[in-house]
Amino acid sequence: MSNFNRLNSHPLLAFVDSHIINYPTPINLNYFWGFGSLAGLVLVSQILTGVFLGMHYTPHIEFAFSSVEHIMRDVNSGWLIRYLHANGASMFFVVTYFHIFRGLYYGSYAYPRQFLWASGIIIFLLMMATAFMGYVLPWGQMSFWGATVITNLFSAIPFFGGYIVEWLWGGFSVDNATLNRFFSLHFLLPFLIVGVVVVHLSLLHTAGSNNPLGINTFVNVLTFYPYFYIKDLFAFLIFLFIFSFFVFFYPNSLGHPDNYIMANPLVTPPHIVPEWYFLPFYAILRSIPDKLGGVVLMISSILIFLIFPFINIPDVRSLTFRCINLIVYWFLGSTFFLLGLIGQKPVEDPYIGIGLFLTIFYFFSFLFILPVINYFENRFIYQCD
Repeated sequence: MSNFNRLNSHPLLAFVDSHIINYPTPINLNYFWGFGSLAGLVLVSQILTGVFLGMHYTPHIEFAFSSVEHIMRDVNSGWLIRYLHANGASMFFVVTYFHIFRGLYYGSYAYPRQFLWASGIIIFLLMMATAFMGYVLPWGQMSFWGATVITNLFSAIPFFGGYIVEWLWGGFSVDNATLNRFFSLHFLLPFLIVGVVVVHLSLLHTAGSNNPLGINTFVNVLTFYPYFYIKDLFAFLIFLFIFSFFVFFYPNSLGHPDNYIMANPLVTPPHIVPEWYFLPFYAILRSIPDKLGGVVLMISSILIFLIFPFINIPDVRSLTFRCINLIVYWFLGSTFFLLGLIGQKPVEDPYIGIGLFLTIFYFFSFLFILPVINYFENRFIYQCD
């Protein structure tokens, strides 16, 4: 016992013991609480595969596309590393979206976890920046034109927009300097994400885990190990099966076929679309005819999650006990899904009109409908049977 105490006195071992082994965990947690740890495991996988890919990648517009093909064809197990990394990005966003929607459903954004929630949204923003820059690196047709379209959005910023675009490009067009900058940032940002994840975990273990009941009253707790790690392990095995299915059987199904054509600045694809996990926000951008207005709304559609804990303060967090909020929640989830479908459609009627309607409902729900309903539900208790 004295040896154990001596080992446990080491700062690193004490951290592991308090934050993983003996961490007090609400006894009624379900499998939806496993998406956070899944996201952490995918992040580790992305960093490791990214480091190995970086050893063979050449960040030059004349050789980038060929270097990716070299990795796929000539490097030992290069195809596997590349497919793990490419599909891992999609899996990262899948588990993160589930993690966010679970937090909304069970009220994990509310006091005293509002800063924990905010740190999670910051991680999500960094993920989007990292994924966008990574999408440019293969230097295929969709990579090049996606970079051109998205970076041009900064030109809508009054006074300084043109300077920002030139700085991003490293010149006057998307060229070799742009690819070098994106490669450097794509390599560095994941380590910044790791730093914010550490802050996120620290805030989680300070405020404590929420629970499916979504109430502040005392809930019985058990240590994370050995009672709850087995749930996370089971969820990981299911996730590994799904991930492996895409990697080994449908490795290119989540990407765009035009990205297997080398970038050509003289040939514009008929329909420029980002990766699937950006589509809801891309649909909001395209739904607004004004360029600056579209950019502002697209950014606001993400930043709205940061202010949501301060405009929507429920007494009972779980939507299981808040019937009207539950209905709006599913409408909001359906709206997000439909925006993703609209984002991959051509910029023409009726898709523009549908996208505009969904965008209005998206913001109206967050800023007005949910806070007003919550105001009345805090005073009149609704129970779902």
